[in-house]
Amino acid sequence: MSSATTYEATVSAPVNIAVIKYWGKRDTKLILPTNSSLSVTLDQDHLRSTTTARADPSFERDQLWLNGKEDEIKPGSRLATCIAEMKRLRRETVEAKHPTAPKLSEYNVHIASYNNFPTAAGLASSASGFAALIAALAQLYVLPASPSELSIIARQGSGSACRSLFGGFVAWQMGVDPAGSDSLAVQIAPQLHWPEMQALICVVSDDKKGTSSTSGMQRTVETSTLLQHRIKEVVPARMAAISQAILDRDFDTFARITMADSNQFHAVALDTEPPIFYMNDVSRAIIALIVEFNRLSIERGEGYKAAYTYDAGPNAVIYALAEDIPDIIQLIVSYFPQRPGEFKDVMRLFEVDDINTQANLPEGFNKAVAKRFEVGAVKGLIHTRVGDGPRRLGDEESLLAANGLPKTLL
Repeated sequence: MSSATTYEATVSAPVNIAVIKYWGKRDTKLILPTNSSLSVTLDQDHLRSTTTARADPSFERDQLWLNGKEDEIKPGSRLATCIAEMKRLRRETVEAKHPTAPKLSEYNVHIASYNNFPTAAGLASSASGFAALIAALAQLYVLPASPSELSIIARQGSGSACRSLFGGFVAWQMGVDPAGSDSLAVQIAPQLHWPEMQALICVVSDDKKGTSSTSGMQRTVETSTLLQHRIKEVVPARMAAISQAILDRDFDTFARITMADSNQFHAVALDTEPPIFYMNDVSRAIIALIVEFNRLSIERGEGYKAAYTYDAGPNAVIYALAEDIPDIIQLIVSYFPQRPGEFKDVMRLFEVDDINTQANLPEGFNKAVAKRFEVGAVKGLIHTRVGDGPRRLGDEESLLAANGLPKTLL
């Protein structure tokens, strides 16, 4: 290293899963959405992106490695835009006001990022990835910026990334300024506001998507008449209603709106020309199970017990309160057996090696709503909960070696 001081920061950032979906841009360069959205931040002890950013005068160019492989930073790309914007912030808010501050904005940066879950498989890897990038650079540059201010830059990398700069329950306000100054994330409620809220992710496929979110949503904007109705008539009322439901810890309303919005998002994808199919037979079978599970609960006068939601992919995210998660896992395993030892029982609900021994249906459940699938139809179950925002990690967790290149991650 040519400099006596190492300028570096390592940060982890969480995945968020939207309950009011973002789909469609009114400005593709600035990533300004056609509607506001709302998400739940998940626990990064289970799902996270970790990023190390280092600035050094000896680096010949900005470089980024994702999961150990170099990802080219093309001029004008989202990555290049985010890095340039963060350097601008460093220059304007730190170096211009403190003449003795190191001119880090003039140094090239090396960035190493690692996801502990499949990339581009509908598990919001770009959201946590860009949030970790922005949070790491903000720490490296010692920026006096709030998460909402940083979210304006994160949004330009990946729209949903702006929501991963907060823990808890987060709204991305679409804003009205053509320059995007008011299109940013705000926290609706913190991580500990609704501690009973948990999530079960059913990994249906960890393959890369056939239709990327970016290309898919632009086709929808151009061709779907249903999307225009959604933007104008549906989303504003749902944003207000689900925000209030979260503040009131009203799971019934939360569940109804979450499932309705997921259904409408996929209807909009189907209303695109040509149509886009993100869900498959396994996805639809999980919906049938949750619908029947809720029907039984409502019949008993207990209201909704589970809420499914699907992003641009086949993987199901089921939100439920902690007391109902064991029943939901037993239900899912009844139809989607798991390979022994595959389910990581991180919250020690069952304490068994083979989760299949716990397969069980509630009394009165209509078994005919779905067929039983083979082992592997659902490749894994991830049980998690509401999580916090980006975390600054210690030097020992750096992903870069002394020479500024990535450490071996595997």
